[in-house]
Amino acid sequence: MARIAGVDLPRNKPVHVALTYIFGIGRSASLSILDKAGVDSAKRTDVLTDAEVARIRQVIDRDFRVEGDLRKEIAMNIKRLIDIGSYRGLRHRKHLPSRGQRTHTNARTRKGPRRIVARRK
Repeated sequence: MARIAGVDLPRNKPVHVALTYIFGIGRSASLSILDKAGVDSAKRTDVLTDAEVARIRQVIDRDFRVEGDLRKEIAMNIKRLIDIGSYRGLRHRKHLPSRGQRTHTNARTRKGPRRIVARRK
């Protein structure tokens, strides 16, 4: 089993799909990583040699920010917005959508479950 950036890659998937299990790597990034490392993208994860895994790991470490470092950077960016009091920061602080979506009827994912207001009969 290949372990890259602290993530166990799934065994029986093509390498370009398995790399997307790493936070911060999508389809196009995985294809460019495999191209730079010189690994066939159609190859399955369980048939990778140790040398190929090492080359992939080296390319990711050199060129990409993934997993913990990326999560920390995103959290610091959000904290900076909140600290400077920008509009986006205020939206983050109130747990509301920060990219202009409507909130009257939607945004249940961001706002959480509905809070029932007591009604009188």
